[in-house]
Amino acid sequence: MDKSKGADTSATATFLKGQVRAALIEQRLAMPDRLARADLLQRVMRIWLVGRPDTVIGAYWPIKGEFDPLPALHRWKEDGELLDEPHRRRIGLPVVDRVHKTLTFHSWYPGCPMENDAFDIPKPKDTELIVPTLLFVPCLGYSEGGYRLGYGGGFYDRTLAALEPRPFTVGLGFANGLVANFEPEAHDVPLDAILNDDGVVWPRG
Repeated sequence: MDKSKGADTSATATFLKGQVRAALIEQRLAMPDRLARADLLQRVMRIWLVGRPDTVIGAYWPIKGEFDPLPALHRWKEDGELLDEPHRRRIGLPVVDRVHKTLTFHSWYPGCPMENDAFDIPKPKDTELIVPTLLFVPCLGYSEGGYRLGYGGGFYDRTLAALEPRPFTVGLGFANGLVANFEPEAHDVPLDAILNDDGVVWPRG
């Protein structure tokens, strides 16, 4: 087998993915109705969470026009305190492990101390390390079958591979982030569910 051909194919795939990522970021930032779509996705997310048994959920700080999951999660946390048998619910935001290039999750709440990480993204400062059983991840793009297109850093892939037990993973994105003819690579693992402003995209049913 000619190894150079395999390398060329991989390089081409990486280049094309980079072009798709750039186009999706530009499209998302230019969306004139992004706030309205975000409001719809907040509602979808809140309804989807009803009945979930989780008490520790991991999420993310939105960048580059991403959907912000924190308002819906803060409401979920408050709702837990109103149950007949109140539950202590916690929300975690990612902190980058520079050595292993993975993510750990630390407790977040409105007004908690924050600092910027190496990528200039806000993260909780000196709060409790928690392990989520449900993880919401941002989707730059996504495809049929539950596959997510991120920014290419591999942080979530490495994190999910290291977490035991693996949390239930849910992608969040806008309806126009659907990528047709997306070919997952061998290392890609599908998400358990994907939500967008139209509702549940994956799994279908």
